[in-house]
Amino acid sequence: MSLKLGYDLTIEQSQKLVMTPELIQAIRILQFNIQELNAYVQEELLTNPVLEQENTPDVPLPEPVQGEDEPDWKDFIRKNSYEDVNYGQERDPGDDEKTDFYERHVSSDATLPEHLMFQLQFMAKCDERFRIGRYIIESLDENGYMTSTVPEIARALDTEEGHVRSALKMIQRMDPAGVGASDLKECLMIQLRNLDLLTPELETMINDHLEDLANNRLSVIAKTMGITPMEAQRLADVIRTLEPKPGRQFATGSDVRYIIPDVIVEKTEDGFALRMNGDSIPRLRISSYYRSLLGKAEEDEQLSSYLSERVSSAIWLIKSIDQRKKTIYNVAEAIVRFQKDYFEKGAKYMRTLTLRDVAEEVGVHESTVSRSINGKYLQCCQGVYELRHFFSAGVSDHKGEGVSSSSIKEFIREIVDGEDPKKPYSDQAMVELLAEKGFHISRRTVAKYRDELEILSSSKRRRY
Repeated sequence: MSLKLGYDLTIEQSQKLVMTPELIQAIRILQFNIQELNAYVQEELLTNPVLEQENTPDVPLPEPVQGEDEPDWKDFIRKNSYEDVNYGQERDPGDDEKTDFYERHVSSDATLPEHLMFQLQFMAKCDERFRIGRYIIESLDENGYMTSTVPEIARALDTEEGHVRSALKMIQRMDPAGVGASDLKECLMIQLRNLDLLTPELETMINDHLEDLANNRLSVIAKTMGITPMEAQRLADVIRTLEPKPGRQFATGSDVRYIIPDVIVEKTEDGFALRMNGDSIPRLRISSYYRSLLGKAEEDEQLSSYLSERVSSAIWLIKSIDQRKKTIYNVAEAIVRFQKDYFEKGAKYMRTLTLRDVAEEVGVHESTVSRSINGKYLQCCQGVYELRHFFSAGVSDHKGEGVSSSSIKEFIREIVDGEDPKKPYSDQAMVELLAEKGFHISRRTVAKYRDELEILSSSKRRRY
């Protein structure tokens, strides 16, 4: 067998998607949340001297003239004074003053160590007790529990264990009650002792029956302790008012993430009005200095090439941000139309909604919708929610219309809130109640939704 080698010239047709750098950039910008977009813009401002960021009124981008592939950007830049042009929304001249006012009045949350150290300086009667107390405070975990034992602290500070115990008792009298405990049982006892509520019965329940209490086995507790179920219920109610993690109410000192809504929905007489959050969108413009160089650029080939590249990059970034704003707005507008009952009546009226539904409504691909809702937030009268919150699978009601799982969960919550605590509804009973409302789902699904709502089973919800 012989193998023939040679060259042939052939013509063939094929279709493929070419991802240009500009298209990749536009996709990335759409996918960014507000914080990521602002960080990306700051990087571009550092690398592209043609770009500037400023708060000024909008000027629409030029549209291509029929028969032309692209508008004349240089002509557009020459004709528009970029001292007064950007691609953000108009801003109230007093916004800077308002922002400064808010920043001057924002409270700074104290951490647990800071809160305890403030008390220590008044309670410690000598330098040695202050030194030990500070070491103990700095050794607490974020929930307020001890991470070192008394002997370990005594060895570390080269002091007597009695001095450490004395300082620890002082800290355990501090606010919040329960700090300085070695475990949950001691934490609960410290709180009851500080409130002057600790009784032998409560001490026995904490020491011997915490697991039974967690599972609401009050009849078992009552029988073991020789008291009535009603008395066991009363004792359990007292313990449940205590804080198992006394330190969690304080700031941890870690970074705080703030949610800035991209879209704001407001109720009007004609329905709902949507607007983009102007403060969330970077406002960019072409530098007036580089605009003035455009005239000289025609005489300097190197300068012309540089400016052309930088201006094209800047304009594409501005266009991409503008397109991101339009896409998010169109997707949010479609969501509001689909979920009109939710915005008017509440969470129980959430309908099923898929990416395909919105994609067909807006006229884009499902992947575009997915990028538009990921990490983007909507503010309405019910609160601030990620756009993804409004997409949900579900079941069909008696009319054959889709009802989202979020809506079913709200009905379950409503059933539990209205039940007799002495005879709470079982999962099967809730299945039957939901069926009366036209929702036919299985007991397993009810149990799943109940767990997601962090609602205990009927046996653990029962009260005596």
